[in-house]
Amino acid sequence: MPLSLTNKNVIFVAGLGGIGLDTSKELLKRDLKNLVILDRINNPAVITELQKINPKVTVTFIPYDVTVPIAETKKLLKTIFDKLKTVDILINGAGILDDHKIEATIAVNYTGLVNTTTAILDFWDIRKGGPGGIICNIGSVTGFNAIYQVPVYSGTKAAVVNFTSSLAKLAPITGVTAYTVNPGITRTTLVHKFNSWLDVEPKVAEKLLEHPTQTTQECATSFVKAIELNKNGGLWFLDKGTLEDIEWTKHWDSGI
Repeated sequence: MPLSLTNKNVIFVAGLGGIGLDTSKELLKRDLKNLVILDRINNPAVITELQKINPKVTVTFIPYDVTVPIAETKKLLKTIFDKLKTVDILINGAGILDDHKIEATIAVNYTGLVNTTTAILDFWDIRKGGPGGIICNIGSVTGFNAIYQVPVYSGTKAAVVNFTSSLAKLAPITGVTAYTVNPGITRTTLVHKFNSWLDVEPKVAEKLLEHPTQTTQECATSFVKAIELNKNGGLWFLDKGTLEDIEWTKHWDSGI
């Protein structure tokens, strides 16, 4: 069901990154009520710049590392819910690309996303008297079309796609809907220099950038369109200014 972002409260994990920052700017044009940015590194100048885009929206920055224990995440979210009373959307956007750092890649790209999602269910789950909510997880084209030279990164993004698909199917139970936005190759600092697994391709970054790319602004525009379309279970592919809801695999009924 299409969603108006006017007067909505949004938590954006990693809302100051390459794609994240431009998406935050696009969100502010929609007259949110609150945009709460959770990120590792504070950048007061950027927060001030964001606030100037739309003074009607309250922009708040809170330091957050997605690799902290889930109990810490729940405490942080409680302070946000206590202040705002309601949160409408959680965007999980933290990610790293470096297949030399196997544990960190899994911890940030997948475990951190799962933990943040699990933590917010304490406040949203209708079985606990919550109001429900919307989760937007940032995946990647590699989640369904792997860059085989970075199998760890690609594997984490495939895990995000599967986790989010499961969340969407659980919506009748939890009241929480979910979808992924999956950017194609986007010109961010992430892709200009990174390491392949076991150095199987020393020039993986250069070879990747030989393919057609999109700007962070093009990606951000499609990103916010996907949020407004608000399709539970959507697998959105954002590439070169286009937005497409794709079918990854045939659905299999487990019979459970």
